[in-house]
Amino acid sequence: MGLLIPQASDSIQELSVEELRAKVGTGMEIVDPEEHMLLSMGPQHPSTHGVLRVLVELDGETVVNLAPDIGFLHTGIEKNMENKRFVKALVMTDRMDYLTPATNNLVYAMAVEKLMGLEIPERAQTIRVIVSELSRIASHLVWLGTSALDLAAMSVFLYCFREREIILDIFEMIAGQRMMISYFRPGGLWRDVPEEFVPAVRKFLEIMPAKLADYEALLGQNPIFLARTKDVGVISHDDAIAWGVSGPSMRGSGVDWDNRRDQPYCGYETYDFEVPLEKEGDVWARYNVRMREMRESLRIIRQGLDRLKPGPVNIANYKVVPPPRADLGTSMEAVIHHFKVWTEGYHAGPGYVYQVIESPRGEMACYLRGDGGNKPARVHFRTPSFVNLASLPLMGKGAYIADLVAMIGSIDVVLGEIDR
Repeated sequence: MGLLIPQASDSIQELSVEELRAKVGTGMEIVDPEEHMLLSMGPQHPSTHGVLRVLVELDGETVVNLAPDIGFLHTGIEKNMENKRFVKALVMTDRMDYLTPATNNLVYAMAVEKLMGLEIPERAQTIRVIVSELSRIASHLVWLGTSALDLAAMSVFLYCFREREIILDIFEMIAGQRMMISYFRPGGLWRDVPEEFVPAVRKFLEIMPAKLADYEALLGQNPIFLARTKDVGVISHDDAIAWGVSGPSMRGSGVDWDNRRDQPYCGYETYDFEVPLEKEGDVWARYNVRMREMRESLRIIRQGLDRLKPGPVNIANYKVVPPPRADLGTSMEAVIHHFKVWTEGYHAGPGYVYQVIESPRGEMACYLRGDGGNKPARVHFRTPSFVNLASLPLMGKGAYIADLVAMIGSIDVVLGEIDR
């Protein structure tokens, strides 16, 4: 039997196995090409936050074999960053995981700071933690809303995006942008937060616990949601480690690891929070981990606001961070530094660093090498979505085709981060 691919014109295109391998190029071994159906799921599906094709071999409704086919969103971000000065390359990190650009900014900015040996002021570190945790909640809200929508729970989708709007308004307040904020910069922040930032975040902290309870009331005892998530898409503890799964997908399998606690950065070791764990390893467990994580993020944000003290948000090095705009009218040195930073940039290296943080999807890392020039000699990101997606064949074999949507949603991949 050939491959059935739905076309935009609603016609069905059938390919032979040889044509299939040439067209899709996944390298998947077909178990029984004569008796089984080969189905192209995609190349677009809402639960993937991007464009993904999954090649599925079916025996009736049972998945016999499958392989993700990626690359539809490839933009060459890493290579483009190597052709831009360090500070200008930052804006490209927002476009990888476009649901949590703040953490992309953070891992790259911290890599540059490590390469140059820069120490960031305490206020900047605290604001980085607060904004990162707000970004984690915003990302989890998109995951919860879209995953629930894929399983026909539309009300949850609307409610999640309602609360996410509050966070995006806060981002617009501090950065002038709702999503691609580019707020964390090497050396500190783009600018200090305005006076209305703390009251706005505290108001969010007041209303969000009740909203989380509402989501759980809609889903936690819903028999349809339970049937679609429990004992579905199981990844065992040992398999999660062997396949390199990270983040909530790993902690849902009982692997006790969180880079914020175990490889702390930005002062996370001074915050009091728990790392949620579940042992079942199924879609339901990954749902519970993320729901509990949002509550822990609220806890971290509250501690950050309580310790937020007045002070600088950038290092006092005008060769790296531009001087305050107010100084340009009174200081010739400030004008010179401003001109040099934005026309020539700064030089870093030689040497290389590897910086790791905990993004909402898992372990995000940046390898950065400098050769003493004003551009990165090499930039490479280790992204959690790429690794987590590789576990899809592991949990999908033997499942029903209808459950693949729940599995893809539960590992919460973003294709822009995978393809780069």
